[in-house]
Amino acid sequence: MLLEVPVLDIAAFEGGDSTIKRRLAQEVGRAINDIGFLVITGHGVDPGLIARVQAASNAFFDLPMAEKMAVLRPAHDVTRGYIPLEAESVGRSQGVDVPGDLNESLMIGPVDVPPDAPYFHGPQAGKHFHPNLWPAAPAELQPLYEAYFRAMGRLAEDLMALFALALDLPEDFFADKIDRHISRLRVRNYPAPQAPPKPGQLRAGAHCDYGSLTILRAEDKPGGLQVMNKAARWVDVPVAPDSYIINIGELMARWTNGRWAANLHRVVNPPADQAAASRRLSLVFFHNPNYDTPVSALPGTLADGESPRFAPTTSGEHLRAQFVKTQVTETAA
Repeated sequence: MLLEVPVLDIAAFEGGDSTIKRRLAQEVGRAINDIGFLVITGHGVDPGLIARVQAASNAFFDLPMAEKMAVLRPAHDVTRGYIPLEAESVGRSQGVDVPGDLNESLMIGPVDVPPDAPYFHGPQAGKHFHPNLWPAAPAELQPLYEAYFRAMGRLAEDLMALFALALDLPEDFFADKIDRHISRLRVRNYPAPQAPPKPGQLRAGAHCDYGSLTILRAEDKPGGLQVMNKAARWVDVPVAPDSYIINIGELMARWTNGRWAANLHRVVNPPADQAAASRRLSLVFFHNPNYDTPVSALPGTLADGESPRFAPTTSGEHLRAQFVKTQVTETAA
């Protein structure tokens, strides 16, 4: 049983033969089964693009508050725009009433949405393809975020293929379930604290992610990410050079009938003597299947005579319900 988060090089997956792919998938599956998290290298994402996205993001968060509020999230069920410090409490998704989280964020959704296709704009689509809200500055932020969103979508396709193989399913099993995905890129800024936290307040409260998987580019700064392992102990998630942190969310747990669990994780406050150096930026890609994708126990995840642990749902229904639950403050209508 893995009690620490492993680091795995996945470079061999691209162009690898079936034996190589299945070996990698077994390692990925073991990490997800045991602790729900792994760190990957060899991901193929351009480090120059990552650096430019990070620089543009820091420039945005350094703007005066009035400029950031110009792209304020427009409604509690719209996952776009700016969310200020303490306006969200992800711990509430677990039914725990805790103070707002000590981070601010800027969030976008799909970037290549056909203008007239009913699937993307009809009543059933709800707000999953709401237009993105772009700040006036920095000017380079929009094209950088769009390029990064596409890069994350491609990486997510590889990871979902690895998940399929790890579950003894065909490599392309998830392909038609994620080809119109409703993923979100959420860039979080954890500012250096200026005052002690409120009781129970963290940079991000203990929660599980909601979708199929998460791809996180983190900085190695004081006050970082921790995951709860199966020994009920919080352990730090390592930040390896040029790596991504990967974890599954609640929809993947539902798909596997709980065989894979979406583990609790949190972002802790920095020690007081390291607070000044603790500003931290996270690039978080929440990969979510097509909104109308049914999510129920996959083939091979139910034993003979066993009943499903979760009621059937769809990707869109589950994601909207969880996001609404975490909002602390109402924004403009």
